[in-house]
Amino acid sequence: MSNFTIKGKVVYNKLGMGFWGIIDDAGNQWEPVNLPNQIKYDGKQVEVVAKETHEDSINMWGRTVKIVSFSTMMP
Repeated sequence: MSNFTIKGKVVYNKLGMGFWGIIDDAGNQWEPVNLPNQIKYDGKQVEVVAKETHEDSINMWGRTVKIVSFSTMMP
């Protein structure tokens, strides 16, 4: 699988035990399996390079991805 870029904001979802996700500028939902602690801030604007993964998630929210690299964006 090839890498792709996601631009959007980090969100904390309070469903179940809670989990982190990213909502991109088009409204798509992404669930990173390895979201770095440096960007775990609700509302943080980010640009991440990711690759899709087929790991199962109990959250059933968005598509699961693995973060390859990231940068934060100015608001």
